[in-house]
Amino acid sequence: MRIRPASPVTRALLGLAVAAPVALGLVAPAAEAAPDTGAAPDTAATARARVPLTIGHRGVPVQAPENTLASIDRAARLGVRWVENDVQRTKDGKLVVIHDTTLTRTTDVKKRFPDRAPWKVGDFTLAEIRKLDAGSWFDRRFAGERVPTLDSYLRRVDHNRQKLLLEVKAPELYPGIERQLVAELRRTGWLDRRHVGGRLVVQSFNAASLRTFHGLRPEVKTGFLGAPKPSELRDYAKFADQINPDHTKVDAAWVRSVHGVKGPHGRRLEISAWTVDDPARAVALARLGVDAIITNAPHVIADALEEAGEEGAADRPLTLADLPDAA
Repeated sequence: MRIRPASPVTRALLGLAVAAPVALGLVAPAAEAAPDTGAAPDTAATARARVPLTIGHRGVPVQAPENTLASIDRAARLGVRWVENDVQRTKDGKLVVIHDTTLTRTTDVKKRFPDRAPWKVGDFTLAEIRKLDAGSWFDRRFAGERVPTLDSYLRRVDHNRQKLLLEVKAPELYPGIERQLVAELRRTGWLDRRHVGGRLVVQSFNAASLRTFHGLRPEVKTGFLGAPKPSELRDYAKFADQINPDHTKVDAAWVRSVHGVKGPHGRRLEISAWTVDDPARAVALARLGVDAIITNAPHVIADALEEAGEEGAADRPLTLADLPDAA
């Protein structure tokens, strides 16, 4: 087989491949791989051998309006298995999927309700929010796209056979939203063994809210959004299975500290870093050992990893000569 010259991204990923030959398909595994449960292996050696999961941030917002059904449908067509979203509550107590606590950036609310400033999500009923166009701001091709209810979103994720990283957005604005979220997840079938076992993670920046949710449904995996100091990790590990930081906060020592602590289910804490759209940075994070990368361009990040696997499938074995020269 003719070996193609490696691109800079591929050459960097080959460095990861040396540490993770089985994960990238460069050599045959010693034993059959464990089923995909959504949980990371316990041992540090196995952790280093895993290529990070790629999670679509609000779907695939480089190609469709964020947090819409169109966005997760596009992600599904691109083969993106994990998507992330944001959940808030309307004035009349309905759960909807939207990131900002105001409606102005991603809908035409100013045009439809010009006298309702500052246009907070919690100041509008579901009936009013359903009137808003949540697609035209992105591209006129998406005119008429709506802010989805959590119910419709969960059903579409199921229909697409995707998995969900669900963020409870600004729960301090919505007292009791944790219990309401549990009820909605139960009603839509998302608290059965199949979903809880590997298709759902609930996360938040608000530690108190996450602790409350964990107390209500301790079997559901949870993630704290932030980068606590190593000395604080054991406190977070009482109610969080994941520590999900801004990618700029991640270094090797911090990753080791996180992976050295076990969470509430007796497994080492996982790391999902956000929001990473540069393949070179994704490669660096993979080499540091993060478990997942949250990105606006999941297809780009996933393709970079796949490209490395294709390069490693050449007829000759991978050697140190394939690695990039030291900077």
